[in-house]
Amino acid sequence: MWALLLLIGAASVSAHLQDLSFDGQKVFRVIPQNDEQVEILNFLASIMEVDFWQPDSVTTVRPKMQVDFRVEAEKSFKVEDLLKESGMEYQVLIDNLQAALDAQFDSKVRTAGHSYEKYNDWDTIAAWTADIAAQNPDLVSRSVIGETYEGRPMYLLKLGKSGSNKKAIFVDCGFHAREWISPAFCQWFVKEAVETYGKDTVLTTLLNKLDFYVLPVVNIDGYVYTWTNDRMWRKTRSKNAGTVCVGTDPNRNFDAGWCTVGASKSPCAATYCGSAPESEKETKALADFIREHLSTIKAYLTIHSYSQLLLFPYSYTYSLPSNYQELNSIASAASKQLASLHNTKYTYGPGAKTIYPAAGGSDDWAYDLGIKYSFTFELRDTGRYGFLLPESQIKPTCEETILAVKYIANYVLEHLY
Repeated sequence: MWALLLLIGAASVSAHLQDLSFDGQKVFRVIPQNDEQVEILNFLASIMEVDFWQPDSVTTVRPKMQVDFRVEAEKSFKVEDLLKESGMEYQVLIDNLQAALDAQFDSKVRTAGHSYEKYNDWDTIAAWTADIAAQNPDLVSRSVIGETYEGRPMYLLKLGKSGSNKKAIFVDCGFHAREWISPAFCQWFVKEAVETYGKDTVLTTLLNKLDFYVLPVVNIDGYVYTWTNDRMWRKTRSKNAGTVCVGTDPNRNFDAGWCTVGASKSPCAATYCGSAPESEKETKALADFIREHLSTIKAYLTIHSYSQLLLFPYSYTYSLPSNYQELNSIASAASKQLASLHNTKYTYGPGAKTIYPAAGGSDDWAYDLGIKYSFTFELRDTGRYGFLLPESQIKPTCEETILAVKYIANYVLEHLY
């Protein structure tokens, strides 16, 4: 078997340039049963380019854990032979990645401009942020909180009726470039706020009594790159000194156990923690804004995909947060609310114990800063489509997620501190 592994490796030493077609690329799901099978996955990752979808790094793989990873077309048969030979349980989740990419755009909605039921590129989202604020001046305002590495303005929307001493909830989307359903949710949330204000009693009360800061896309450069160059890109697009490898994982770049577990010091890794906490202009802009508004921000919600999880601190340690019981009961009730619409099942709990340890995340950082209601959503699905959730699922995904967000926001409103 090791001979087979070495054979696969020999073919992949040459520098890898992104091939724009994902034709024939496969996504496998394996469940290693023991340390030896985990070791085989580690070796596989060391000799060839393996894109780990779940978990996001081979270093966090443990026995009995479900592992999803993508391999190039020409390696897929050899990888399949290896998995058979090692006796590892596996299935092919996506047989042809290009076909899955094309199938994302299955929405029946056909519009030239912005649509809430389609994936919108960055230029369309940026124009939408201006439009939604212009059309709803009594409810929405737009500001710029910084700019990205490539010089794009980071637009923030503030939702809420004007009032004095209002507390706020911060919501962000689009940390990881390829998680397209995430920015779609932020746009949907804003739409719901403006369309149902005055009709939906819960949302109306929330907007009267609280402000919502919504950052539709954190990692704008990376998001643009997924539309133009590489749909599977995850990180930022900043240059790293002394290497051709580009980008930092923005959700490993916060000062919360920075670069200790589940993050990599290698600039080529998908989970590269950056040269220092907040080395990325995007994470620094977000962190600066939250620090400046710390007296008013009472909850922090960050939206990712995929896995159907509702997580809270901690991810950088197995220690539990001081208000663990409270956070756990909020997550439990919010998950029930979410499931009430389409019966979508979410798993909830502290990050490290529920999925795997990962340092430098924004939710842990916000919590340690004093924001005691800090949650990470991992939206649909559980792997059938992974990062390529079809557009036809945008509406049901957003509708159910809003129920959970409303529940959390209402709880925060009733437990202001």
